[in-house]
Amino acid sequence: MDISNKTDYSLITSTENSFSDFFNNFKSAYNITPKIHTILQLSENLNTTTQNLSLFLDIATKYRSNGISFVVICNGIDIDEIPDEINIVPTLTEAEDVLEMDAIERDLGF
Repeated sequence: MDISNKTDYSLITSTENSFSDFFNNFKSAYNITPKIHTILQLSENLNTTTQNLSLFLDIATKYRSNGISFVVICNGIDIDEIPDEINIVPTLTEAEDVLEMDAIERDLGF
């Protein structure tokens, strides 16, 4: 797992060979109250499933309740099968766009 701190967010990129290894490493590293917007970039070689992504539901909810954005970058997933509380996008550019939209919604009181 690689962590890059950007100006407005933290970018976490998976380097593990299995989703379970990555998820366990992520939970260990981020088992605290979220303080910075986070973009999670999942490697295509993890073979991530919708069931795997559902594991992020509690984490995404925790971020949102603290006014912090949490976005997952993952290709090849039917986003209609993922709970709306988890922001899933296919590219980093779209993830950054979601951070901006979330900030606007927070500013407007949504």
